[in-house]
Amino acid sequence: MDWLGAGTDGPMALIRTIHFAATAVIAGSLIFRAVVAEPALRSTQMPTAIRSQILLTAWISLAIAVASGVIWLQLQAASMSGRGFGEAMTSDVLSTVLNETQFGLVSKIRLVLAIILAACLAYDRVALLRWFALVSALGFVAAIAWTGHGGSTPGEMGELHVTADALHLCAAAAWIGGLASLALLLSAARRHEGIAWASLARDAAQRFSTLGIVSVATLLVTGIVNAWILVGSFQALLITEYGRLLMLKLVVFVSMLVFAAVNRFRLTPQLASSSSGKEAQLTALRQLTRNSVIEIVLGFTIFAIVGALGTLHPAFHFMN
Repeated sequence: MDWLGAGTDGPMALIRTIHFAATAVIAGSLIFRAVVAEPALRSTQMPTAIRSQILLTAWISLAIAVASGVIWLQLQAASMSGRGFGEAMTSDVLSTVLNETQFGLVSKIRLVLAIILAACLAYDRVALLRWFALVSALGFVAAIAWTGHGGSTPGEMGELHVTADALHLCAAAAWIGGLASLALLLSAARRHEGIAWASLARDAAQRFSTLGIVSVATLLVTGIVNAWILVGSFQALLITEYGRLLMLKLVVFVSMLVFAAVNRFRLTPQLASSSSGKEAQLTALRQLTRNSVIEIVLGFTIFAIVGALGTLHPAFHFMN
């Protein structure tokens, strides 16, 4: 199905968007727990509400990721077979896609990772299994790289491409996916308005800011590598549909950076300053929560653009 007169497969782009977002939130929430929440919680006498909230977020996101992954496989089967969606839903077609294509192999690997992740989440009280859950979630995200353009690039260039893609996906999960857990934590701090909660919010915001810097640096480097491989020239960036969508992604990314910079350099210091006064700290907390939600919306917009880009031929195809 071709939406809006473009070369984009609308249903495929939509389900990819949902899947990417859900998968990023799974990994992002577990990265947030390991790098931000747990260290911050150790410095405060807090109830288990935050831990339970993060775990629930991971469970819900995993359910959405698995459901959307199944639909993605079905849409891919229809696309590969050249049949309508209903006609492609046969055991022969689905079996062929699962057992004889790279997409099918990656899907099976990711299903195993999802099952391992679910088992680890079910026994989340065991510390070692929490780390297994994080590793499984990162693998679940990174393996997406082999389903896209990176997985079809041949030779040494393909190895570079798929590595950059995998790192790009993990960095996006850490930042955009982690924002969901940060926003929930900040909202809880706003509701309670206690000293302990304010301290937790301040510590979490500072730690997440550091995580964000690492993620953004990784996204920039891997994004440049991917653009060099898939676009190839400035002309292709301007005159192809793929290039124009990529520029739109860059504009949204820069918008996220603006909000992230405000959070780091203006709001977080206000939240951390003991001389600001309680009212100023509460105002900073409200603005920090609002900006985090805006960043999430922008991040999900990027996932929508990436979902569409995966259904298009890379720009360099049209320049050769």
